[in-house]
Amino acid sequence: MFADLFTLDNFTTFLVLTALETVLGFDNLLYISIEAKKVDPARAAMVRRWGIILAIVLRIVLLFVVLHLIALFDEPFFEIALPFFSGAVSGHSLIVLVGGVFLIYTATKEIFHMIGVDDLEHDTNRPVRRSVAVALVWIVVMNLVFSFDTVLSAVALTDHFIVMTAAIVVSGALMVLMADTVASFLNKNRMYEVLGLFVLLLVGFMLMSEGGHIAHLTFFGFPVEPMAKTTFYFVLVTLVAVEIVQSRYQKRLLAERALKNKTGA
Repeated sequence: MFADLFTLDNFTTFLVLTALETVLGFDNLLYISIEAKKVDPARAAMVRRWGIILAIVLRIVLLFVVLHLIALFDEPFFEIALPFFSGAVSGHSLIVLVGGVFLIYTATKEIFHMIGVDDLEHDTNRPVRRSVAVALVWIVVMNLVFSFDTVLSAVALTDHFIVMTAAIVVSGALMVLMADTVASFLNKNRMYEVLGLFVLLLVGFMLMSEGGHIAHLTFFGFPVEPMAKTTFYFVLVTLVAVEIVQSRYQKRLLAERALKNKTGA
């Protein structure tokens, strides 16, 4: 079985899949980092690690299930036919749609919380911290959404289970290595936490459009079209570029103001 991994074609597919799983898994890692902040700070690192480990296990289980039951996931289990609205909802489309709605809700709630608090470092209005178990449950639930399309992409690229599993494990190991770095970066650079929330908001809208397309939803005769991946990455790169330029410009203004105050004194 492992011999299949070392043929040239399969090894190339393994590298492509590993890169794909790592890139597509970044939004998952971002969500895990934000969710881990809601527990006791002493346990946040443990939540991140266990969240990623559970993500790896869930992806392998989901891969096995999809390989055997892929037809059932894409088979509509109810249809809607109204004069102004129609669609055929399947298990796949429902998971993606619900995941998109939840991400939009989570990101919007966190953004409004951040702009409504006077002192983020001593926030007394934040709800009681979540338990580790509750945080891990939410991570697993959202992992199901994030994992579904990456698993389907893997199935589309190869039919070798060992190649797909190896790519998932390696990309998961890379996520474990990056988890603390991402969390530390967000803690030290709070302005980028807002950027991260807007990225999750963007992912939520992308999932909703994709889920609507899979369900063949139409409104007044107009079908829901999925957000193109090129559009998603263009907006993402633009958001990051604007945030980097703005943060550097802000630091320069603060430095000039500090120098002016010093010379004025």
